[in-house]
Amino acid sequence: MDTDLFLVIGAAVLVLALPALVGAFSESRPPRAAAVLVLVGGALVVLAVTQRPGGYGFDDVPQALTRVIGRYF
Repeated sequence: MDTDLFLVIGAAVLVLALPALVGAFSESRPPRAAAVLVLVGGALVVLAVTQRPGGYGFDDVPQALTRVIGRYF
């Protein structure tokens, strides 16, 4: 499996969870969709970090993003 892809997709899902979370709190409703997005995104990031030998550092995230973009686009 491609840990860079897991990391990038997980980070993108976590970013998409933020507007859902803010929208749910501003409309005084439970943030169910945001909670699911946070769980899925967090699980993908944790999977990527634990499956890569040596893990990821903050400096590795932009490099992983460019590798994924270069590989799939």
